[in-house]
Amino acid sequence: MTLTGASPDSETVLRRAALYITWASAVSILFSIAVSQILLGLAVIAVLVSRTRLRLPGIWLPLALFMTGTVLSLLLSGDMLAGRPQIRKFYVYLMLLVVFSTFRALVDVRRLVLAWALVGGVSALVGLVQFGRKIQGARAYGGTFYDYYVHERITGLMSHWQTFGGEQVIVLAMLGAFLMFSPRARGLLIWLGLLAAGVMSAGMLASYVRGVWLAAACAGVYLLWFWKRWLLLVVPVLLALLLWLNPGSVRVRFQSGFMPRKELDSNQHRVVCWRTGWAMIRAHPFFGVGPEQVGPKLMQYVPSDIPRPLPEGWYGHLHNLYIHYAAERGVPTMLALVWLLGMVLWDFLRALRRLPPGRGEEKSILHGAVAVVVAIMVSGIFEVNLGDSEVLTMFLAVVACGYVAVGQAGATPQRTDAQPSSPAVLT
Repeated sequence: MTLTGASPDSETVLRRAALYITWASAVSILFSIAVSQILLGLAVIAVLVSRTRLRLPGIWLPLALFMTGTVLSLLLSGDMLAGRPQIRKFYVYLMLLVVFSTFRALVDVRRLVLAWALVGGVSALVGLVQFGRKIQGARAYGGTFYDYYVHERITGLMSHWQTFGGEQVIVLAMLGAFLMFSPRARGLLIWLGLLAAGVMSAGMLASYVRGVWLAAACAGVYLLWFWKRWLLLVVPVLLALLLWLNPGSVRVRFQSGFMPRKELDSNQHRVVCWRTGWAMIRAHPFFGVGPEQVGPKLMQYVPSDIPRPLPEGWYGHLHNLYIHYAAERGVPTMLALVWLLGMVLWDFLRALRRLPPGRGEEKSILHGAVAVVVAIMVSGIFEVNLGDSEVLTMFLAVVACGYVAVGQAGATPQRTDAQPSSPAVLT
């Protein structure tokens, strides 16, 4: 079918334009959410104008249930006006639609991953320059570098270190999978990729985001397990060497996960948030306290045995993806999100098992996407990472790319013995 009054050539141009705008939106999220969301809107328009067939992956059902639960929670919250930002955030989920609708070839995914590596490397370089300035500032401050730095860390091209760290681990997982499993990774491209990975690893290390460190470690272990398993024996040696060298007080930050300094590290603050979240869940198990209501209502639910004043920290959310969504929107809505994450893992891992041995473009994309989901699920234990629009945008783009690889591999997972899973097609 062609556009009324338009030639097949002009329709092809419009579809290419939709692809390029979608690609630009996914890349620009690494340096500007405003630019990315403007381009996302243009991509939706281009997709509609070009009559591109709209497609959603098979995860549309848990996604729809998550959105429905969010709306019901808002309607029952008693403060619908305050919760509207979470409804507006549904706009970000259009990234899943436009990427899966416009990306039809593996080369489209590969170009996105390489562009992410380039921009992510630049962002990490900016962060390392910021880190150098922080060292100079600490000297003028007169105290220890750790005391000076932990409250005001590097952000790269982003506005917050959590966003910076969350984006970097996604790019690193996808780039690492490309270098390990893609037949296109050879020659100069390997060296440039390793350089970008090294810079981003240093930037992520300098971000001091411990949850991201753990997430990156888990994603890395997953990739190494399926690439060269013997390298896992080297990991403890490298970790011990890193802690011994202690660049930028990394050892102090690592130790703070087990031996926190009460007003400097966030361990006790997180415990307070988690316990308060459980109190909210017990009081409102089905629909939560309402979108954007956790912060304003937090003091009503802080357990009475917790001393006041509360430990220093940010109490606007609960610093745990699963507890926060259960407390804010109800346990069923949180379980819909967990179902979505689990379905993505199941589909990608099942598709990987059907691929032949050896390197392959589909294999690199699927392994990278699995590593990203693992990283998101692990870091979600310590932060509401998918509540961050930038991280959510990249996550949705990765999921869409993973399902593109599933389709290209001809390894669409089977939901039942009789009928294969297929993407939802909107016409």
